[in-house]
Amino acid sequence: MKRRDFISLIGGATAAWPLAGRAQQAGVIRRIGVLMPYIETNVEAQARLAAFKDGLQQLGWIDGRNSQVIVRWATSSAEGTRLASAELVALAPDVLLATAIPSATALQQATRTIPIVFVQLADPVGAGLVESLAKPGGNVTGFTPFEFGVSAKWLELLRQIAPGANRVAVLRDATNPGAIGQMAAMQSVAPALGVELSPIGGRDAGEIERAITAFARSANVGLIVTAVPLTLTHGDLIILLAARHRIPAIFPFRSFVTGGGLISYGPNAIDPYRRAAGYVDRILKGEKAADLPVQAPTKYDLVINLKTAKALGLTVPPTLLGRADEVIE
Repeated sequence: MKRRDFISLIGGATAAWPLAGRAQQAGVIRRIGVLMPYIETNVEAQARLAAFKDGLQQLGWIDGRNSQVIVRWATSSAEGTRLASAELVALAPDVLLATAIPSATALQQATRTIPIVFVQLADPVGAGLVESLAKPGGNVTGFTPFEFGVSAKWLELLRQIAPGANRVAVLRDATNPGAIGQMAAMQSVAPALGVELSPIGGRDAGEIERAITAFARSANVGLIVTAVPLTLTHGDLIILLAARHRIPAIFPFRSFVTGGGLISYGPNAIDPYRRAAGYVDRILKGEKAADLPVQAPTKYDLVINLKTAKALGLTVPPTLLGRADEVIE
């Protein structure tokens, strides 16, 4: 071979190397594991998952083309969450998405190397998932739904819309660490508001129904539904029971009120999933979860269902209506 031909051959091959590399990279399927602590048929949970997938697609991650979203649904059972987490980690995804403390904790226990992005998780520092909000460290970061002080606001708003409710049940999942912080914030303001708080709970629909039914036998009662996966899973039942027993109830997210609940105060429950897609995108492009700060919502919405208020015989104060972001009539 002549020297000139040899140089041309090497030059052509060298020029082709980046193209080959790009072609190979373009053919790589990035795997994204998602752990949803709800039953698969839950409408709100499906809307949240759809928002996450839509966010990924907007950023160029097309499911089935250059990415694969692998979803596992787990009930509120600790064992079910652990098994689903282990199954996801065994599939070796590039990044994981977790909802709420139990899911994020189970995933972190299963892996300290695969990046984890969480949503709907209050107090990640207290849960031991991150070192700080500004610098998470480790392999976990994400989006918190609110500070615990917001749960104190629930009690204040409930008293405004139902001033006669001086005995208030707090429906929570006692196994969820976030529920403890929410309850503590409410207890800090309950005496000044003249309210007696009673924590109630349950592990399934039957226990929730028995707890609410028993509490409803008392007079002048109200209900606060905390922001834990258990209450979202059984949201329709809780709304039905509150209506049946004529209990004024406040909820953490808008979806409860559009479903017939009385009032809600909290952040948009769908938006964090779209924002989480942005963190997943950055991680897939090389950034580390340890360097991505935990983010909190900047806006909370007050939503009131006037039809439900009328059915309960309540007159919503004009000042409260004036502050509402949305009124359902």
